Amino acid sequence: MSPIAFGAFKIGRNTSTKYPAPYDLPDPPAAARLLNAVLDMGINIIDTAPAYGLSEERIGQAIAHRRDEFILCTKVGETFANNQSTFDFTGPAVRDSIHQSLRRLRTEVIDVVHVHSSGDDLHIMNQTDCIATLQSLRDQGAIRCIGLSAKTVAGAMAALSWADTLMLEYHLHDRSQEVTMAAAAARGAAVFIKKGLASGTLAPGEAIPFILDNPAVTSLVVGSLSIDHLNEALRLARDARSSPRH
Repeated sequence: MSPIAFGAFKIGRNTSTKYPAPYDLPDPPAAARLLNAVLDMGINIIDTAPAYGLSEERIGQAIAHRRDEFILCTKVGETFANNQSTFDFTGPAVRDSIHQSLRRLRTEVIDVVHVHSSGDDLHIMNQTDCIATLQSLRDQGAIRCIGLSAKTVAGAMAALSWADTLMLEYHLHDRSQEVTMAAAAARGAAVFIKKGLASGTLAPGEAIPFILDNPAVTSLVVGSLSIDHLNEALRLARDARSSPRH
């Protein structure tokens, strides 16, 4: 897997975001050019979600014909409409979400599905049938790997009892998940880092080497509409991974 994953939020949604600066959504041809350029430059992980607006649909339209070239990650639990998020972790909702994602993404199988946590990680795992439903879908072959996009350290640690992967926030200003990352690595679980640039407030030249210096990290998710910025992030990541420490 490439050390940088492409975060596909910005190709599908530009309202109610945590990014410091506003941006325009690319039109379908521009989104297609960006997605194909991402694959051409060697990034082979695409991360999306139903809550990312048009993102899944645009991925399906633009690069379904290149499906064997990338690892496809999406999520369940959160939808976004009328400028607000709605969460549903019930079994029927999870099954319908996967069905709709498969249709929009134009694929027969999703490589990784993360639970899109509302913040109460432990409640989702212990009081809903979300995880059992995902395990069933994995057994049926609709999903290859399942995991949690966590909001809490306790939730991420608890998820290691069933998760193939974790998605964790980790950057220079928030190192609270380091203990979880070490535990995940010891168990052979993949670790994807989200918000590694603190939603665009940290400089890539400082943030990316710091993250990839941690041997537990599988890949860092970077969302950008600039091919040049993504190329630079990939260069920084490859330099970090080729350093003597690695």
